[in-house]
Amino acid sequence: MTEQHRIKFIVNGHVQGVCYRYGAKQVADRLNINGYAKNLRNGDVEVVVCGYERSIVEFEKWLWIGPAMAEVSDVRKEIIDKKYFDALTLTNFEIY
Repeated sequence: MTEQHRIKFIVNGHVQGVCYRYGAKQVADRLNINGYAKNLRNGDVEVVVCGYERSIVEFEKWLWIGPAMAEVSDVRKEIIDKKYFDALTLTNFEIY
């Protein structure tokens, strides 16, 4: 089996107050992705994920669309260190 990838996404736009994090959880659960989504003070949503490449690619496509009321203007991503993610001890997808 291929190695899992760990990525942090910062989603910008009208993404708070529109069930963005809950939608992300539904998609992540369907794709067997672990991680979390949380609102940031500046109005962005931070999403940290761990999963197989095919699942993360599909998940990222959803991040650009989001739920019906969202208006996503940008999705930035960065690969994160395995040690950082493992320290979080996430075994599913959480909403913070």
